[in-house]
Amino acid sequence: MKKAIFVAAAVILTAALAFSGFKLWAYFSAEQEAAEQYGSLTEQVVTPPSIPDGTEQPDDSPPSEWTVNDQYGTLFEQNPDMIGWIKIDGTTIDYPVMQTPDRPDYYLKRGFDGKTSDYGVPYAAGGCSIDPQSGNITIFGHHMKSGKMFGILESYKSEAFWREHPHIQFDTRAGFGKYAVIAVFKVNPADFPYHKFISAAGQAEFDGYVSHCKALSFYDTGVTAQYGDKLITLSTCEYSTQGNRLVVVAQKIGGGSDG
Repeated sequence: MKKAIFVAAAVILTAALAFSGFKLWAYFSAEQEAAEQYGSLTEQVVTPPSIPDGTEQPDDSPPSEWTVNDQYGTLFEQNPDMIGWIKIDGTTIDYPVMQTPDRPDYYLKRGFDGKTSDYGVPYAAGGCSIDPQSGNITIFGHHMKSGKMFGILESYKSEAFWREHPHIQFDTRAGFGKYAVIAVFKVNPADFPYHKFISAAGQAEFDGYVSHCKALSFYDTGVTAQYGDKLITLSTCEYSTQGNRLVVVAQKIGGGSDG
């Protein structure tokens, strides 16, 4: 009897180990596939040429006639759902941004090619607009444990990390955009539906939204926004409490296609 129990336990343990091994293999396989796909997309982003010395512009700036289509045109052609590209220098965030207004969460579990993917693609909330630009554009992305997608946003809980990465580049079909982080916080959307803020009805509503974001922030960035400024809000899961989200809000400060 004991032998039978031992054999059964051994079989169950072996099966559990095999299943765990398969899940681990599947996870790393999916991660590698996603890394290759996004690496390929990044390679298709054209680096703007530098301005020669002796011109009025800094020599690390692109020519004034350089456009977002020059930089991302190949990718726009491949998938019309792509509305732009988001990048934070010195981090893993360097991805296309998608939008499907009639199916807002379409890219939650799909890759750039539309195929099923646990990584998904960062995507903008359905009600936002890039041209004309909404007062706020919320961009969602998965919090991957590897730090890929929006997983690296977890590091913004540290003021030191923010000081090293204070700017976000979000270029859209309508033009280049450089943003300065004004607040980083965690919250349950049921308590503060930040993702529903798109355009303020007036200054009081805008100021109220910005003040609430800054009040929740882990630290004071010293940067704020005035009524009429454009905002982006990056959103990902935050696991300290069920249902929480980690949110990074930033204010548009210019174009800056050089990042």
